[in-house]
Amino acid sequence: MDEMEEELKCPVCGSFYREPIILPCSHSICQACARNILVQTPEAESPQSSRASGSGVSDYDYLDLDKMSLYSEADSGYGSYGGFVSAPTTPCQKSPNGVRVFPPAVTQPPPQHHLLPHPSSLPPIPRNSCITCPQCHRSLILDDRGLRGFPKNRVLEGVVDRYQQSKAAALKCQLCEKSPKEATVMCEQCDVFYCDPCRLRCHPPRGPLAKHRLVPPAQGRISRRASPRKISTCTEHELENLSMYCVQCKMPVCYQCLEEGKHGTHEVKALGAMWKLHKGQLSQALNGLSDRATEAKEFLVQLRNMVQHIQENGVEFEACLVAQCDALIDALNRRKAQLLSQVNKEHEHKLKVVRDQISHCTVKLRQTTGLMEYCLEVIKENDPSGFLQISDALIRRVHMTESQWGKGTLTPRMTSDFDLTLDSGPLLQTIHQLDFVQMKVPAAPMLQLEECCTQNNSATLSWKQPPLSTIAVEGYILELDDGNGGPFREVYVGAETICTVDGLHYNSTYKSRVKAFNASGVGQYSKTLIMQTSEIAWFTFDPASSHPDIVFSNDNLTVSCNSYDDRVIMGNSAFSRGVHYWEMTIDRYDNHPDPAFGIARGDVLKDVMLGKDDKALAMYVDNNRSWFMHNNSHTNRTDGGITKGSTIGVLLDFTRRILIFLINDEQQGPVAFEALEGSYYPAISLNRNVQVTLHTGLPIPDFYTPGEADPNSSVC
Repeated sequence: MDEMEEELKCPVCGSFYREPIILPCSHSICQACARNILVQTPEAESPQSSRASGSGVSDYDYLDLDKMSLYSEADSGYGSYGGFVSAPTTPCQKSPNGVRVFPPAVTQPPPQHHLLPHPSSLPPIPRNSCITCPQCHRSLILDDRGLRGFPKNRVLEGVVDRYQQSKAAALKCQLCEKSPKEATVMCEQCDVFYCDPCRLRCHPPRGPLAKHRLVPPAQGRISRRASPRKISTCTEHELENLSMYCVQCKMPVCYQCLEEGKHGTHEVKALGAMWKLHKGQLSQALNGLSDRATEAKEFLVQLRNMVQHIQENGVEFEACLVAQCDALIDALNRRKAQLLSQVNKEHEHKLKVVRDQISHCTVKLRQTTGLMEYCLEVIKENDPSGFLQISDALIRRVHMTESQWGKGTLTPRMTSDFDLTLDSGPLLQTIHQLDFVQMKVPAAPMLQLEECCTQNNSATLSWKQPPLSTIAVEGYILELDDGNGGPFREVYVGAETICTVDGLHYNSTYKSRVKAFNASGVGQYSKTLIMQTSEIAWFTFDPASSHPDIVFSNDNLTVSCNSYDDRVIMGNSAFSRGVHYWEMTIDRYDNHPDPAFGIARGDVLKDVMLGKDDKALAMYVDNNRSWFMHNNSHTNRTDGGITKGSTIGVLLDFTRRILIFLINDEQQGPVAFEALEGSYYPAISLNRNVQVTLHTGLPIPDFYTPGEADPNSSVC
């Protein structure tokens, strides 16, 4: 009951209601608080001067109040029955509940709820006083009755009283002899409070006592102390009890109210009957609210569980992140060691090369210097013959030694710079771009059943991701079976969430499902949706697949031709399964032409008579007779032609794999073609002397009984 406490507190004082009254806006307020927030309006705006004489409407009728009062969202003014009233100049205040209220117009201390003065001792309410609801800010001017004109909310007062009683000190057992213990139950029949030992000893659950009802002590105290229902009196006729209910004004009235005429023309009902009716309506409304409250409690449990899961997942994810970053740091340290090793190798290599070159040059320079000193000493000799004996050899040695100091000899074999540059830019950029990515596959999509439908031989499917799913989706894969219980096949792959699949079989049951995918993989399938295509084929002629000389009208149901040569017209639906029947009426037939009717493959020749190639099966007919034709072969000449107004029927039965033609509801010749396989379009050929209108969606003729499917037939 703790949740109910806020409902039992006045919006002005913030304490429990004390002698609450009901304002016309249906909100309640303490009577003392109502007196405290009254504001006096100018004399010119008196209700008597602005109220229409002879009005039969109650001063506090809620509907009339809506029409006549001013709704002030900013507390900038007050409404009255006479018009706009200027706003008070005193500032507004806030109650403990945060609701704005106005200070009293008459200077007086606010009354305390525990010491309420007698009404006779209170100063009189000034005339033309205005009161504003502190909750909805709806305002009105009081009449001569003042606050007595508002009915008292006895129900709310009783609820507050019972609630305060239930919060009092704990009840004691009435049968304990010494130091009574705290009561745990109360027997409604015995009207006695028991503790557990006394209940087991004095009120055992057997015999007649087993039928007694035991309730918690607080509930028992409320039921024990509940005061008898007070009889409310009329606010206008204080000596009259409220005994009727005005349906139009939605308020209890007395007999005097009816006799005086205010409610004489209104529909009234017995107070008790309306009391029971409204209690039933409130109970029924509470049932729905109770269901919502139950759902809210379950939802709160779910949210609390989510908090725990979020905390657990957060700790786990944080540990995983730390481990991943540590792994990156370890990898970087290992790479650092490898790069340092490479630098050390380069360093040692450079030193070795330079030291080798130093050693080589040192030896060569020593040899060169020795040769130079030897030659100088030889030059000092004065013996010409002896000098000439060795001079040629020395000259050659000097030149040879000089040539050994040629190009490259005095050039360093290795530079002191390290030709290694660490390319850390991409790695730094990668580190800066290091972020979280979706590593989970998408959740299973949800098919939106209200948007999924079939029309003719097309199916439209719509889906969406679950509301709480935050995983990125790159696209979807829609799959359908073959309409005959076969395996699923992909019919759409893309990012759209709605798809229409055309060209399905008529009178077939298809299973459909969809799944989402992203870079991490493919998610689970949605629930399987079963869809039924139309039992009867509805189609029209197709301008896109027909010869350009054909003229279409009547929503592509009527065709004619601009050429004297035969031109082929195709239907916009193909058939490969089931039994189908359609008709064509001859609207114009001049000069005895030979129109042809039948079925054809999608790649049939369009500029010759239907049946001239091996892609069509047709019957061509003139005004006297007809022939069946396929691959330019004419068979089964049959008497009976057509005229203006004739009807040609085509019966295509894939269960028996046969084709039958009719003229004016009579079968024309034998079965025209047998052993049909694959997919065929309805087709005709005509020239400018003929105009034809197509009729589809027709039932199978009465004379024909479809048979069982040929076990040797195949469907494409």
